[in-house]
Amino acid sequence: MKEIAEKECVPCKGGVPPLKGEPLHKLLQQLGGGWHVVSEHHLEKEFKFKDFRDALAFTNRVGELAESQNHHPDIYLAWGKVKITLWTHKIHGLTESDFVMAAKIEALPRPE
Repeated sequence: MKEIAEKECVPCKGGVPPLKGEPLHKLLQQLGGGWHVVSEHHLEKEFKFKDFRDALAFTNRVGELAESQNHHPDIYLAWGKVKITLWTHKIHGLTESDFVMAAKIEALPRPE
């Protein structure tokens, strides 16, 4: 996962096919960390926290990262959990940058 997290998110301008099949599953294996590919369309993971404050702090860290990478996930915040959903809207599917962003999110500090 560290190797993926060190890459930069590359903005998609469209015109490329979304990842499918073996290339998609290979990146998922490299990512690990409990992320799931849903219908070969998007990546998801739910993070658990002890309370709302910790979940909100993590959400804010994800937001700052998203701005710095110009790659913006859907974020669902609730008491004690944050659900992240990633995909590339321009191609209505997944690119390597979605996995890069997921790895960067995975590397963010979280309360113990």
